Amino acid sequence: MRAVVLREPGPVENLELTELPRPEVKPGWVRIAVKAFGLNRSELHTRLGLADGVTFPRVPGIEAVGIVDAGGAFEPGQQVATMMGGMGRTFDGGYAEYTLVPERQVIPFRSDLPWEVLGQVPETLQTAYGSLTTGLDLRKGQTLLIRGGTSALGFATATLAKDLGATVFATTRQPERLEILRAHGVEHPILDDGDVAGQVRKIAPEGVDAALELVGTPTLPDTLNATRVHGTVCFAGMLSNQWTISNFYPIGYLPAGVRLTAYGGEADDLPASVLQRHLDRIADGTASLGPAKVYAMDEIRQAHDDLEHNRTAGKLVVLTGRAEGAAP
Repeated sequence: MRAVVLREPGPVENLELTELPRPEVKPGWVRIAVKAFGLNRSELHTRLGLADGVTFPRVPGIEAVGIVDAGGAFEPGQQVATMMGGMGRTFDGGYAEYTLVPERQVIPFRSDLPWEVLGQVPETLQTAYGSLTTGLDLRKGQTLLIRGGTSALGFATATLAKDLGATVFATTRQPERLEILRAHGVEHPILDDGDVAGQVRKIAPEGVDAALELVGTPTLPDTLNATRVHGTVCFAGMLSNQWTISNFYPIGYLPAGVRLTAYGGEADDLPASVLQRHLDRIADGTASLGPAKVYAMDEIRQAHDDLEHNRTAGKLVVLTGRAEGAAP
């Protein structure tokens, strides 16, 4: 099978498209014929040597969509998504034509959407859904600020928040992307000039009810200051590649009464019913994924370089074969 191997941390040239043996099925594991996989900041961190617990050489990739090839209790040909659980870190992940994963992290679905669309969904939806429910407990009628709104996760979160009946604020550092946010249903697109809190409070003087921090620790203080007393900020992303706070002093760092939580989930945090409903809504046009860019496997270095330098809005997806319909 074709697979992308990261021999050791470093530049994009360390990603090598090569031939590997198809993984052997073992008890409790499922072999998936991968049709598409999304790119994530987690894999960038792995390539840059910033991720803990990774052994090399390694096939990266924390998510994939495809069909069951063998193993487990699923019928061969069943469409499935898989993510997390050590994929691409402690065992080989989704950057391959076949991947072998524990059965517990396989989520079945049925859809006629193209694989390049299906490949955008699993990990992004899991994090967006978990951030809004577990991380923020967002409710109808509340206001939500998404810091890093033109990321794939930002677009997915906006879609789910609108579905809940929230009013959405979302930021971008690039003026030309403000209209993209507006077209996606964001009521208040905000150009991130470093003082997002000031702009938010001109619209919502007491601050927003909830905020999702996707950029990282450099913008977290400003995001906290944009949030009302008894409001909640959920830290769930690191677009800046900075995730630690030096000399953290909570009383001096956190505005009085503003709550700070975090979210990072696994495959079993995304119910199959939630995934199926989201795919059905995409298919009938009532949900939007936001923009995406699709690559072939032999373009993996370009895809990673685009991810690292934030050249595209939305999700980056790699197809393992031709761009065709999802039916196996």
